[in-house]
Amino acid sequence: MEELIPWLYLQGVSTGDFSEARAALLGPDAPGLSASTVTRLKGIWQQEYHDGSKRSWAGKRYVYVWADGGYFTIRREGGRQCILVLRGASADGKKERIALPDGQRESEPSWKELLLDCQSRGRTIAPSLALGDGALGFGKAARQLGSETQEQRCWVPKTANVLDKLPKGVQPQSKRMLHASYLAERKAAADKAFDRLVATYQAQFPKATECLAKDRNELRTFYDFPAEHWVPIRTTNPIERVCATVRLRTDKTKGTGTRAACLTMVFKLMESAGKRWRCLNGAELLEEVVQGVSFVDGVKQEDAA
Repeated sequence: MEELIPWLYLQGVSTGDFSEARAALLGPDAPGLSASTVTRLKGIWQQEYHDGSKRSWAGKRYVYVWADGGYFTIRREGGRQCILVLRGASADGKKERIALPDGQRESEPSWKELLLDCQSRGRTIAPSLALGDGALGFGKAARQLGSETQEQRCWVPKTANVLDKLPKGVQPQSKRMLHASYLAERKAAADKAFDRLVATYQAQFPKATECLAKDRNELRTFYDFPAEHWVPIRTTNPIERVCATVRLRTDKTKGTGTRAACLTMVFKLMESAGKRWRCLNGAELLEEVVQGVSFVDGVKQEDAA
């Protein structure tokens, strides 16, 4: 019951339909699956969120952090709500939710406020790598606070943005060229694929190549980290999947009723997803990343020698 009720609610079953869902899944006599139960649980979830947003980060170190945000319609209050998501991988390879506030938009001031809040709760050690969408103000906010964290742009939105600036007829070929760039085993091969794409489309479609070239360095940062970590540090997909799940529900209900309800829903879905997050492959290498060991093309230099 503890798992079933949140799952039904978060997957789009309205509180008024819970009696029918109870009869279909558990029989007409199954207890505890009522609209009042869901209402009570939402209050509990909201308190859990507030308690979690005040927890201390003293002594905690995240080697990698993923930053992303999502926009959701607020039915009763009107407008769109932006929820910022910060997730991290600790030195033992465990992935955790760091922060989940709402803001006006995915802007530099909003991310700066979030990072300052984390600092006020004891998170004083900067991560080694931060991954986010290039349109976010996260990187600028981190640099304003004096962070030496390296930046990696997420390849998923970058690929979509570049393709959006190309005619449909050339998109399949250009997509293959983009894949060749970030799936190459060595940075030199990635550079060749990158240069080939720019040279192919620069004359006819300069907006597409400018969109790609402006983040060239940040798109290849992952090559300076262990190859075992490349898959999760190239994209923000885990965060985007949670936001997509929330949108499935809000699409059915034409938005959430209040900002608090939307924030609570994202929190609960993130908590549920967190139970399935696996430790990073090659977790033992994270300590070497923290110590500043040099990696070239994903290989530790001692091993390469």
